[in-house]
Amino acid sequence: MKQLFKSILKYVKNPRLKQLKYATVQQKIGIVLACVPICILLGLGFGLTLTVLEASGVYSSDTHAVSKLFEEESPLYIIFSAVILAPAIEELIFRGPITLFKKRYFKIAFYTFTLLFGYVHIFNFEITPQLLILSPLLVAPQIVVGLVFGYVRVRLGLAYSIVLHGCYNGVLIIPAVIFMP
Repeated sequence: MKQLFKSILKYVKNPRLKQLKYATVQQKIGIVLACVPICILLGLGFGLTLTVLEASGVYSSDTHAVSKLFEEESPLYIIFSAVILAPAIEELIFRGPITLFKKRYFKIAFYTFTLLFGYVHIFNFEITPQLLILSPLLVAPQIVVGLVFGYVRVRLGLAYSIVLHGCYNGVLIIPAVIFMP
């Protein structure tokens, strides 16, 4: 996993349109599964910022869309939406097109789509002027995890980034649904 993290970090510093050509499906699935804990650690690590902001009274998770989703929807709907539907749609929109860009514009496309992916999640919050100021911190977990999704998309293929995204969401959402009051 340490070697994979180094490979992802190296890639993120200088993204290139270079697919991993000779990996088997089994090897690709292994890479995706190894990326899940990396995404969890990165997402939660950057997500600590939200905890600090909430503890200081600057932000409240009560107004977050996920909180409302848990109040209003069934567990099955939440799991389907978060683990299957959202990853498929978001990966098609934010990672699907990046390989269509020529080498000259690829790096710009990679970073732009990653930022757009992160910032679309700002709509999970109740938009206020204060929230907009804090937005880089609030969407940092999605941006950082989006970089890993982008790495997997380019190196392994779109289907694998969808699977990674679904696994990542599943690890976060399913326990919350199971232990939901």
